[in-house]
Amino acid sequence: MRYYSLNRQSPAVSFREAVVQGQAPDGGLYFPESIPRLPESFWQRIEDLDDAEIAWRIMAPYVGADFSETVLRRILEETLSFPLPVVPVTERISVLELFHGPTLAFKDVGARFMSRCLSHFARGLERRVVVLVATSGDTGGAVANSFFGVPGTEVVVLYPSGKVSAVQERQIAALGGNVHALKVAGDFDACQALVKKAFADAELRSRVYLTSANSINVARWLPQQLYYALAWKQWPQKEAPPVVSVPSGNFGNIGAGLLLQRSGLPVPQFVAACNANDAVPRFLETGVLPRRASVATLSNAMDVADPSNFVRLLALFQNDPAQLREVLAATRTSDAETRATIRRVAAETGYVLDPHTAVAWQGLEQVLAPGQHGLVLSTAHPVKFPEVVAEETGAPVPCPAIVEDLMKASLQPRHLEAAYEPLRALLSELA
Repeated sequence: MRYYSLNRQSPAVSFREAVVQGQAPDGGLYFPESIPRLPESFWQRIEDLDDAEIAWRIMAPYVGADFSETVLRRILEETLSFPLPVVPVTERISVLELFHGPTLAFKDVGARFMSRCLSHFARGLERRVVVLVATSGDTGGAVANSFFGVPGTEVVVLYPSGKVSAVQERQIAALGGNVHALKVAGDFDACQALVKKAFADAELRSRVYLTSANSINVARWLPQQLYYALAWKQWPQKEAPPVVSVPSGNFGNIGAGLLLQRSGLPVPQFVAACNANDAVPRFLETGVLPRRASVATLSNAMDVADPSNFVRLLALFQNDPAQLREVLAATRTSDAETRATIRRVAAETGYVLDPHTAVAWQGLEQVLAPGQHGLVLSTAHPVKFPEVVAEETGAPVPCPAIVEDLMKASLQPRHLEAAYEPLRALLSELA
């Protein structure tokens, strides 16, 4: 498999080169030159396969000869070392729980896959790899945890000051070692702009082996397909596929779902459930992607005004919004509606939603037709947002032991203005 830049000004590269570079030299995101098609028998008999075999069949075409079968299977087994259960909540709505990994967020899957890929590739490099990532919440913790202590790597995580939860901040800034946490005076888009500027800095990249761990990196983006395949394996009514609702911020997760749909996943409709940061719903309504500052919400990991991965969704549908609208609905949910959804679902079913999952639940309800069933992706454990969840459910969120230990740790962030030169200096020091 070869990967080309969506800006089409850089040469095509291998999977290995795409992972190590993170972003193409022309600033574009890498995209596979072809999309593998899995046979109908794979989907019809998926219940007969174990999770590792499903993962291997999906991912093997994307890595080509850059891994042996033995190495890829080992990486995938380590990536899927925790459960991803589908939990029925009502007669019509089930939840895919993606928060059972080490940082209690869906991004553990992609981060674990990428860290193991990069660790394998770094053995052949003469310099340390510097992993640079901006986060609106959960990405930073997942990346920090997955790369902590990995030989040959330094990790730099930028996160917006005052806009991540206490648990999220400790998962980013309490590790130390090869993990460098930068607390930026600005929002997520300011963090992401600094990261993009570093990747566009040709002189810096001539001295620093710089790669990304955001979902712009194919090693973070592609394994997210596995959520949807393993959910389909568990889905009890194969003759009635669900409408799948995904909390959407930077659009990597739902982009992976639509990619797998192109590979044959028999799910006809997706919902990109957004909060007040509704650039994509506006695009589907008007054909124009608005440019404006992000808005702070209760579902902070989705507070993205300029979703990087949306260009991949367009590429999947030949840059034709009409084709995209046939399979994708996009909704918007306010903080008041998020709170009301947490409160109502807890009262009616006893199931506790975090704010991101509540946005996806409410978005699904906006589009679910009579007789249809839906699947909501739950991307974070409610304990990451204990105040709002406790306020709406009337009960404290039980705290897993891993979080109790984490909350005792001290923070070690560097404070950074939303300016490029201090970041550039740090990256140069780490080379």
